[in-house]
Amino acid sequence: MKDRTRARQLAAEFIRKGDPTGWFEPLYQEGEAGKSIVPWANLCPNPFLLDFWEAHPQPTAGKTALTIGSGLGDDAEQLASWGFRTSAFDISETAIRASRKRFPDTAVEYLAADLLAPPSIWRRTFDFVFEANTLQVLPANLRPRAIENLAGFLCPSGLLLVVARGREPSDPEGQMPWPLTRAELAAFAAAGLEELSFEDLLNVEDPGEPPVRRFRALYRFTP
Repeated sequence: MKDRTRARQLAAEFIRKGDPTGWFEPLYQEGEAGKSIVPWANLCPNPFLLDFWEAHPQPTAGKTALTIGSGLGDDAEQLASWGFRTSAFDISETAIRASRKRFPDTAVEYLAADLLAPPSIWRRTFDFVFEANTLQVLPANLRPRAIENLAGFLCPSGLLLVVARGREPSDPEGQMPWPLTRAELAAFAAAGLEELSFEDLLNVEDPGEPPVRRFRALYRFTP
C-alpha cells in the first residue's frame, strides 16, 4: 500500500501558503534523500500508456511527443523507444536531474517547466502528448488553465492521451490525489479538441486497497 501521508501534508501546507504547486520540489528532494516517498514514482512506464499502445499503435517516424509531469522519466523513455522525438518536463528540478541521472544516454530532452506557465515555443508543436496523474494533483480551480495549456501543445492532427482518477460529481472529492469528473474532462472539447475515445476503468493499484476508478481519454486537435 502506497503511503501518501507526506505528499498530502506537503500539498496541504503549500496550498495554505497560496503556492499550490510548490510542494512537488520538496517532495522529490525528500524522496532523493530517502526521507519520504514519491507515491507515483513506480520506476516503470504507466500501464495505461502501454495498454493503449498495444491496442492502438501510432506512427512515430518524424513525429514529436511530450510527457507532462514526467517524474523520474519512465513514460518519456518509453515514448522515445517507440520512435518519437521526445521532450519531457516536470515542475521539480530534482525530478529532472534524477531522470537524466537514471538515463544517462537518453535521447529525451528533459526540462524543468510549469504546466500552468509553459514555454510559448511549445504551442502547437507536438504530435503526441501524454498526461497521467498531473491534473489529479492540482486543485480544481487550477485545472481549467492546465487543460487549456495541454490542448495548446498539439499540432494539427496531434493526439493527447489523458489518464486520471475518476469520480461521479456526487462522490466526495476525498484526499489528494483528487479524482476528476467527466464534466471536468469536457473542458478539453471547449479548448478545441475532439474526443476520439473515453474509457471508464477499474484498476487494482494495490492488493490491500479497493480498486481505483480511472478515466482514459484520447483527444485530437483538428483546426
